[in-house]
This record gives sequence, structure tokens and C-alpha cells, in this order.
Amino acid sequence: MPTTSDGRPGLTASQTVGPYLAIGLTWEHGEEAVDPGTPGAVTVSGTLYDGEGVPIPDGMVEIWQAHPDGRFHHPDDPRGVAEAPPGFRGFARAQTVDGGRWSVLTLVPGAVPGPDGTTQAPHLDLSVFARGLLDRVVTRVYFPEHAGVAGPGGHAEDRVLAAVPAHRRHTLVAQQVDGGYRFDIRLQGENETVFFDI
Repeated sequence: MPTTSDGRPGLTASQTVGPYLAIGLTWEHGEEAVDPGTPGAVTVSGTLYDGEGVPIPDGMVEIWQAHPDGRFHHPDDPRGVAEAPPGFRGFARAQTVDGGRWSVLTLVPGAVPGPDGTTQAPHLDLSVFARGLLDRVVTRVYFPEHAGVAGPGGHAEDRVLAAVPAHRRHTLVAQQVDGGYRFDIRLQGENETVFFDI
């Protein structure tokens, strides 16, 4: 215990506990929402940055998504449980590594129903766990090829995306790159990713 100059007990320095995400929360092949070699499989990857633009090497990114047909292989889907494509789990967790890089292997999801008969554009639901966060933060990853789609399944028809100020929507849209998509996550600061209160 630290002491003051007159011998009295001093204050103990505060420290952030954890996040210890690699202990029990990640698993071998956990970053694969679909088996490698699955037709149509793509990589979605990026870098996780803190508020000062410094990569976070000890975070975790988690995705949850619909099938390419827009249904969930889950009993809570109001349309009933859908048959999953072979090897498709619809869920993945990736630990960030040196340089804050993360990557998941998945399939591009289909459009899903929204409230009042609307349709939500294809997207991944994404959670971030990292040092300095007492709880996860949640966002979405939209795909650039649906930006120009007119009608259901396009960005313009998605009420969630439409609720985001136009000048911030780009923080929710991945960039197409060789072999998949890039989606950088910025927890604060310039170009901060839009996060949702759930």
C-alpha cells in the first residue's frame, strides 16, 4: 500500500480491470460464422480504434445476422425457425489482435422484416467489447451494394439507417475490398461509429 510522506496510508492508483476477453469468450474458429470454403463466403474485417485513433489490441467484436434469405436460424424468429445453409451459424466472435485488427468469415445476409411491414436492408448486428467500456456498444454493418437498391432491401427503405443523420450514415456502411468488406470501428472522436441504445 502506498504511504504519504508522513507515513499515513495513501491512495491506491485506480486501474481498469480486464477486459480479459480472451479468457472464455473466444474459442477456436469462433471468428467463422460459416465454414471455410462455403460458396459465397466473404471476410468482413477492420480495425478497432479508441477515441484518440489508437488501435485497440485487446478488444472483441461479435456479429449476429440473418441467413442470405433474410431469416434467422433461431426460435425467436416470428416466421419460424429457418433451415440454415450448411455450416452457417450466423454468429461469430473475433478478438482484436496487434494493430487492433479483427476479422470474421460469413455470408452477406438478406433483407429482414422491419416494423409495420417495412423491410430492413441487409446488415450485420455488431457488438464491441473493449477496455474502458463497462458494457458493450452495439452498431450495424450495412453493405455498399444495397445503397442504390430502390424499394425493399435498399438503404433508403431502412428505418434504422434513415434515423441516423445523413452526414453520419457512412460510419455504418462497409467498404468493398478484395475478398470481402472492410469496416473500421471508431469508439469516439472524428468519424465516430454510430452506436445504438438497445
